Amino acid sequence: MAAKLDYQWHLRKIMADRGLFSTTDLIPLLQERGITLSSSQVYRLVVERPERLSLKILMSLLDILDCTMDDLIEPVATAGSESTSPTKKAVGAETGIGGLRPKRARIRRLE
Repeated sequence: MAAKLDYQWHLRKIMADRGLFSTTDLIPLLQERGITLSSSQVYRLVVERPERLSLKILMSLLDILDCTMDDLIEPVATAGSESTSPTKKAVGAETGIGGLRPKRARIRRLE
């Protein structure tokens, strides 16, 4: 099986190691580097794992925390067939439709 690549986000841990225990502590440090984020954006950046991240923000975080990308982002291999989130199926998909197939509709002119 092919391994899928995933990652772990260690921003909160690195902040704690540097003595930054509040998410709002990052706001003025980011503003010094020309990045303006709201408190809720910074909170999500610290608490949640970002799906997309600006390189400018990433480089600023590395500068603020005096760390490397390897410290902040840890690649993790997961099994190819296993999924971390369950896939959604349509209602009734678990039973199947057997031999039933829809028929194409015919449109006839009125005579």
